[in-house]
Amino acid sequence: MKKMIENLRQRFNSATNEHDAEMPLTIKNYILLIAGFVVIVLGMVLMTGGGSENPNEFNYDMFSWRRITLAPLLIVGGFVFEIYALLKKF
Repeated sequence: MKKMIENLRQRFNSATNEHDAEMPLTIKNYILLIAGFVVIVLGMVLMTGGGSENPNEFNYDMFSWRRITLAPLLIVGGFVFEIYALLKKF
């Protein structure tokens, strides 16, 4: 696991382009934007479900910790990370 993380870090640090100085966002910014988008989508997926098949029956599963706490934190964290990815200057 440690070797895999080190490999990802090396690949991220080597991601450059000859036109990076001219562009407002570099390849690294786009990689960070994609990572933030994945976190937001993961939060949305965790928030889904919890409905009942029968409309006369109430399902308390929609008030689970995953849907009420974890998913909104992931979504807000993803948006904060998106702002960081846009403002970070490499």
